[in-house]
Order: sequence, then structure tokens, then C-alpha cells
Amino acid sequence: MGKRRFAQEALSDWMRSDGPDSEIVISSRIRIARNLRKQPFPMLATNQQSREVMEQLTAAAQSEELNEISRFDTFILSELSELEKRVLVEKHLISPNLASESRGGALILNDSESISIMINEEDHLRIQCLYPGFQIKEAWSLASQVDDIFESKVDYAFDEQRGYLTSCPTNVGTGIRASVMMHLPALVLTHQINRILSAITQVGLAVRGIYGEGSEAVGNIFQISNQITLGQSEDEIIDNLYGVARQIIEHEKAARERLVAESKIRIEDRVRRSFGILSNASIMDSKEAAQRLSDIRLGVDLDLIESVGPQVMNELMVLTQPGFLQQVFDEKLNADERDIRRAELIRRYLTQQT
Repeated sequence: MGKRRFAQEALSDWMRSDGPDSEIVISSRIRIARNLRKQPFPMLATNQQSREVMEQLTAAAQSEELNEISRFDTFILSELSELEKRVLVEKHLISPNLASESRGGALILNDSESISIMINEEDHLRIQCLYPGFQIKEAWSLASQVDDIFESKVDYAFDEQRGYLTSCPTNVGTGIRASVMMHLPALVLTHQINRILSAITQVGLAVRGIYGEGSEAVGNIFQISNQITLGQSEDEIIDNLYGVARQIIEHEKAARERLVAESKIRIEDRVRRSFGILSNASIMDSKEAAQRLSDIRLGVDLDLIESVGPQVMNELMVLTQPGFLQQVFDEKLNADERDIRRAELIRRYLTQQT
């Protein structure tokens, strides 16, 4: 099987553009959960019912209205290798849940990989739109447009009192999850992060790691998202997240200014040590790589290091994940071999920059 388009490069096309406040906000995402009326949820569906849902939704995706937005390809999950599915997870184009349970599963993906539509995940339909930087309102506008197209083609499960019906009760109502992925090293280094995160949970938002629920916040990357989907309108959910995220951005900027004013030599030393280790290490596990890449990214953003650009950091954060490492080196790797290859890959990239 030849390499698919999504496996060719670590950075999706949408990631190559700078968005507002992109030195802090890596990406903005909207995910919409929908189900079809008179069809059991995916976890309860038979193989035949899952196929019927997939056929109905992939047919809807062929509409002229959707293809006026972008060109799309359809991938049947059962036809992808385990490595290809892992790469899709590492690029945040499908969920780990869809990768592990591909019965009747499919992915409809546009050319820039900014729109991914998952079929037969936890719900029949999950529409995801991604934007670089702090563009949560723009992501919502696009996702809503895609959602309207599907709603005009298929019959959604909807209740007048409860709203859109979903497999998990926490998604009932609007069915939307809005999130921003943020790089917050200064708040961590100034020991403000726990206070900030505690305050976030008080206003109905959740804090997760880079791969969502249940994942660890490594490399000082945090995903902030809404918890409430019922009882608030879509605009209220977006506005609440937008307001809180804006405050976090300002806190992170202030913390960075404080670090430069009070501890510039120490921060510069930390950045250069991480650069030196990554440029010379022979073995590097994923957790240490994420932390040291975070240090370098902070140094780039603070103009403490000029030889590396932020796009290189974004690319390395994806390339050094287990699936992509095996894709890059075209070989199956155990944990120890991945640590060796990860170090080799990072050395190669940083050497090219200097």
C-alpha cells in the first residue's frame, strides 16, 4: 500500500499559516457530534446498520454544496493500516476511539486537513474544523456551515427539549465541543498554572492534554474546552471559551515579560541547554523531547534563539510521535528503537537550521 496524502508530511496545510496569537495558541478546534434518527448509536449497531450509516453519510458528503467549500477524499478505516490510523491520531484528524474501533468507520478529509469528518465514531457523525492560532469563532463559522449541509441531506436525531441526541449524555444539547490548544510554558515556570487551571474549571471549562480526554499535558501544552453542551446556545459556549482563552493569553504574555525582565539569563540558559541536548542526544524519549521542544519554542517566541523557526517546532512535535517516526524511517520500531530514531530525527532537523 502506497503512502496516503495525509502521511506524507507532518504539518497539515492549515498548520503552515500563522494565526492570531499563534505564539501561544497552537490551534482552535470545533467538533460537532450528530446522530441519525431511527439508527442505534454506533456502539449498539450491527455491522449492517453501521454500513448503512456510513453509506448514507458518505453519499451526503458528495454534495455540491460541501465540495464548493473544499475538495474531500473518503477513507474507509478498515482499509487503512494500523500505522496509518496512528498517524491520523497524531495529527488530530481522527480520535483514538475511531482508530481502535473501525467497524463501519470512515474519514472524510479535505485537502488542507482543516476539516475532518468522522463516521461511526462514538456518534454517527463528528465534524471537526481546525484553524491555526486563536480563531475559535472562525472555526465555529466553518463547522456550522458544514453541519448545515449535512442536516439538509440527512435526518438528525433531535429532541425539542433536549436538543441534538448523542451517545454520551455530556454532549446532548448543542453537541459541540470548542477547544483551543495552548502553549503555556511561562505560566508553568512562574508557578501560576495550577491557580489558572483551577479558575478555568470554575467557569464550566475543562483542561486536558494534547490528545484530549484522559491524556497528559506534556510539553506545557494544554487543551481548554467547554464542558457544558446543554442549557447554553452555541454562541454562548463559543463566547465563554473565547473570553476565558483571551484572559489566559494575556496572563501568559505577562508571565513571559516577567521572565525576561527578572530571569532572562536563566531562561536563556534553559533554552540553550535544551537546544544543546536535543542537538547532540543519541536517545530521547517522547516526554523529554516534548519538554525540551517546549523550551526551544519559548526561546524562539522570546527572540532568545534565532536559528530555529516556530514551524520547525510544530513539525517536530508531530514527527517525533511514535507513528510518524515509523512512517519517516519506514520500519517498525520498538520503544527503545523509537527513542534512538527520535533523537536522530531531531538532531537532523536542528542541524539543518543552524
